[in-house]
This record gives sequence, structure tokens and C-alpha cells, in this order.
Amino acid sequence: MSTIENAKRMAKSLRTSLEARNHEISHSAALEMVAQQLGYKDWNTASAVLPHEQTSPAITLKKAIPILRMFDEAKAREFYLDFLGFSVEFEHRFEADLPLYLGLSRNDVQIHLSEHHGDASPGTTIFVPMQNIELFRDELITKRYGFGRPNIVEQDWGKLLEVYDPFGNRIRFCQS
Repeated sequence: MSTIENAKRMAKSLRTSLEARNHEISHSAALEMVAQQLGYKDWNTASAVLPHEQTSPAITLKKAIPILRMFDEAKAREFYLDFLGFSVEFEHRFEADLPLYLGLSRNDVQIHLSEHHGDASPGTTIFVPMQNIELFRDELITKRYGFGRPNIVEQDWGKLLEVYDPFGNRIRFCQS
């Protein structure tokens, strides 16, 4: 991706190259030509849109993926896949008879479930912002899950629908 500094270097290089061929142009004319080569209307537009170079690497945090403890694979699949509608992204075991580490997702939400001792503590709460919480509630209610039929609670800040997994973890689906 081009930066303002790269574009200025390109303009300087263009001027130097043209001067070597006895074609002198001003620095501002070179900037205008480079801006057009980069697909901008003019240098003012390019300089307003192009980012500056970073002198040191930027720290960039991505979204967190919670790890929840589970103790029974069949119950976890029934709750997260059948009831909540998540899909399996991956499954990992070091060997066939060792604990499962399971990656799940639904839309932009990712959750990892682990049978490994020490990966997470039962009783964790995760907060999931969402839209169309009423549709989600209706979807869950129609599944007639035997261990919960969640409803929406109106809070001062928005709507809350809480579900508890078979391992004591709580998921708070929230719409503000």
C-alpha cells in the first residue's frame, strides 16, 4: 500500500529522472502526476487519503476468543451446535483418547471449548453483542431444548438473553 512518504519519494524520483533527460518540472507538478498515477484526482486528495508511514511497528489487538471449559463432548455438541447453532471450525486432540479442544463459530463470534484441565475455569461468563435478539430467542425457543428456554430481560442499557451451558458457563447475548 502506498503512503504519503512513498508518494513523495516517487515524485522526487520522477523529477530526478526527468531532469536527467533535460525535462524539468516543479516538485508540485511531480506530486500531481504521482497522485494521478495512484488513482487520485490530485495531490490534495491523495495526501488526505494516503496513510503516513509508521516508524515503529504498531500494536494491533484483534478480537478475543474466549476458551470455555467443557467436560462432556456429547453435551457440548448438543448445546453449542444443536441448540445455539454454532458450527465446528476445528477439532484437535493430541491422541485419540486425550482431551478435545474444539473451535466453534457463528457469524463473527468464535468460542473455543476445552476438555484440558487448566485451560479455563467452569463458571465463566462471556458477553456477546448482537442484533435481532428477538429472532434469536424465537429460534432457541422453537428448538425446545430440555435444559433451558431463555427469555429476554430488558435492562436500562438494552436487552439481555442469558443461556447457561451444561458446564456452568454463562453466555450473555446483548442488544443495546
